[in-house]
Amino acid sequence: MTIVPQYDSIAFGEAALKLRSYRQELIASNLVNADTPGYKAKDIAFGDVLRQQMSATSMKSGLALSVTSNKHLQASHSFDTAVQFRQAVQPALDGNTVDPDVERTEFAKNSFMTEATLNFLSSSIRSRLSAISGQPS
Repeated sequence: MTIVPQYDSIAFGEAALKLRSYRQELIASNLVNADTPGYKAKDIAFGDVLRQQMSATSMKSGLALSVTSNKHLQASHSFDTAVQFRQAVQPALDGNTVDPDVERTEFAKNSFMTEATLNFLSSSIRSRLSAISGQPS
């Protein structure tokens, strides 16, 4: 039996939305660089990174940050350390590992999941507002 940790739904939705947005940027970057010689397709393991961020959030107030100096300004998030290179399905002779079909599919799936995350977050906020106001949802 696996025990699933309990998270605040708004904190979870916020972290998931930020991570989905970052993943969308990575996939878009891959698509833009589909013809760039030597470019390596990048992605993140969404579930693993989200779990890591939520663990950090439950220990602190906010997402975990990656900094190399205590003089750096505090950012709201940093997922750069989670970026991995995607395995090439058919690497090009010029060293480029971007497969436009795979990237378009991942872009569409991530867009769909971003919309689902927004709906989840919106529903959670609506439920809390109705509880505060005493009105049925």
